[in-house]
Amino acid sequence: MILDGRQDSSVARAAQVLAAGGLVAFPTETVYGLGADAGNEQAVAGIFAAKGRPSDHPLIVHVADAAAASLFAAAVPPVAQRLMQAFWPGPLTLILPRRPDTGRAAAGGQDSIGLRCPAHPVAHALLLACAAATPAVHGVAGPSANRFGRVSPTTAAHVASEFDQDLLVLDGGATPVGIESAIVDCTRGVPVLLRPGTLTRAQIEAACGERLWLPQEMPGAAPRASGTLESHYAPDAKVRLMDGKSLQTALDLLGPDAAAIAVYARSSLRTRSPHYRRMPDDAVETARQLFAVLRDFDAAGVKLIWVETPPDDPAWDGVRDRLRRAAAG
Repeated sequence: MILDGRQDSSVARAAQVLAAGGLVAFPTETVYGLGADAGNEQAVAGIFAAKGRPSDHPLIVHVADAAAASLFAAAVPPVAQRLMQAFWPGPLTLILPRRPDTGRAAAGGQDSIGLRCPAHPVAHALLLACAAATPAVHGVAGPSANRFGRVSPTTAAHVASEFDQDLLVLDGGATPVGIESAIVDCTRGVPVLLRPGTLTRAQIEAACGERLWLPQEMPGAAPRASGTLESHYAPDAKVRLMDGKSLQTALDLLGPDAAAIAVYARSSLRTRSPHYRRMPDDAVETARQLFAVLRDFDAAGVKLIWVETPPDDPAWDGVRDRLRRAAAG
């Protein structure tokens, strides 16, 4: 059931469903999330069941503001406070030490928890309505609203195609960012980038005032976090990444048979494929449309998707990460 998320009555109804332990899909600026009361373990279990997601793979909890983080986090280190001030609300998730009395199921059983304050007006309205509901819901666990490991949804119609029609979906239009948030681990003494997003490493470092480390540079295992499995974001069709020259060579070798292959590339290519889409030269615009393009290719029934490898530039890190994981699927 899709409701207009711009209507107060729709948001109020969604908040009531969440307070009663149900599931609601809602838009954020990144992708649509499948939400449940983060403090209700039975409700959170419903997310894992609906998505077919392993119960030890943690969820991101959405909160209304930085003050609400203390309801789930046992501590908020100074570096996390600086990042909240710079980027909340916005597309940044912070991994923080978890309070032992809440959020265990959403955290996948870990002693850390991922928190984010979304910038989308519908998500923000929903979080405020949840806090005012009876019983109150102070945080909404909300992984992407799709089957586990598949392409994330960026429209309400994408969500409706993934789940049964009884799921309440708040329609907030196409999401403006298009790929999931960056994730920074703040539990190990120094900030560690677990997943890139549209915020660049330089932007995050400038805000936190120190170097942003990568997991492979740190001793010990990083906390598990959403969207960091090697294979993720995968369409039904097989994705292959290659540079523009190799892509053109492969298309030439196939000749007429290339018509059955979907192509997404920045380079101007000679191809007979009716499924050729031009990738924008801008990383932000590519991120915005990436998942929708992959879903369109699946809807067309193609079996292969050839994608030109994004530029080796920090602005493209988030897009490159999603495509690399999609190609591993």
